[in-house]
Amino acid sequence: MSIVNIEKSFLSGEVNIPPSKSVAHRAILCSFLAGGGKVSPIIDSNDMKAMNQVIDAIKNGKDVLNCIESGNTSKFIIPVAAALGKNVTITGSGRLPERPIDEYLRILPKHGVKCTSQGGLPLTIEGKLEPGKYEVAGNISSQYITGLLLALPILDGDSEIILTTELQSKPYVDMTIKVMSDFGVEVKETEKGYFVKGNQVYQKRDYVVEGDWSQAAFFLVAGAINGDITLKGLKMDSTQGDKEIVNILKQFGADIEINEKGIRVKKSNLNGIKINASDIPDTVPSLAVAASFAEGTTTISGAERLRYKESDRIESVVSNLKRFGVDVTEKQDGMIINGNKNIKCANLEGYNDHRILMSFSVMASGAEGTTTITDAESINKTYPNFYEDYNLLGGKANVISNM
Repeated sequence: MSIVNIEKSFLSGEVNIPPSKSVAHRAILCSFLAGGGKVSPIIDSNDMKAMNQVIDAIKNGKDVLNCIESGNTSKFIIPVAAALGKNVTITGSGRLPERPIDEYLRILPKHGVKCTSQGGLPLTIEGKLEPGKYEVAGNISSQYITGLLLALPILDGDSEIILTTELQSKPYVDMTIKVMSDFGVEVKETEKGYFVKGNQVYQKRDYVVEGDWSQAAFFLVAGAINGDITLKGLKMDSTQGDKEIVNILKQFGADIEINEKGIRVKKSNLNGIKINASDIPDTVPSLAVAASFAEGTTTISGAERLRYKESDRIESVVSNLKRFGVDVTEKQDGMIINGNKNIKCANLEGYNDHRILMSFSVMASGAEGTTTITDAESINKTYPNFYEDYNLLGGKANVISNM
């Protein structure tokens, strides 16, 4: 266990954003199904280790696939392993076993796969996935759709995904389809969902992973509340939905300039806005920080799925904002925040959640005094070098191990 002490500081300079975890996860699976090719660069995070160790386990004929705490890895590998006819047990740690997998438990037995589970992980699957029509709720998690899309092309027959509800977080599915296309596999979007032709072959290729917009969110907000930061390595034409944070921060009133050097964001006078986060839930902790420094009221809605992440992120964000003295009201699908530019330091919980830790580290850069946050080691899940980059920008973060 570690804590981090953070003093108020003006963050300025350039930062190279790490490669996208979401893109890399998809590309690694496509490369595996293609039988080769290099995927790079890849950040040395726990989530990437989870995906790589699961694939290595399949290659080596292991019957237990440990996804550690990676939701992407578990949701993607379940149907892929089933499509390959693997009889395996998928496990995880942390809160991952508590996260629901109900859609797979309902869908897969209808398509030739026996599932043994108490409602979450561990999950044992037996049998081989069969092509056909898959009715899937679109408002639970786009990860189900992605997992099926990755698996269905290698089946001996055509398949169709029929959405029974409106699809939320569609940009994540668009990202999946883009990466699959890069590996030579086609998915057709239909009025009801998606059509996937069977007997397709993933093509071997070397794949370059673009910068991560969900990680960029922390430094974009840091610049807007108390800094002058230029972010490098991001694609403005990316299919990553989290790039929408640029437009949202502009709605807040942030001073953002996009040029050949990257994306520059400077300390700005922010104003409260309304945000529907249904397509960009991962940015909510960062946006809540921006809202706390904004004049007026910000309403964040459409984020109910955040209750099933590494922590209940709605509850975690609200709790830490209150410790900072922010006037915030928790809602089932989000929160209402009344901004306060005079933020004072606080003792916070990291909730073993990387996005909570990094978002509130950014908030601490604009708070008077020294803020302490627990569970500093949780950054290793996705962004191990976060505090190194933070301090190179002039931040004052001191991580202390208390083991």
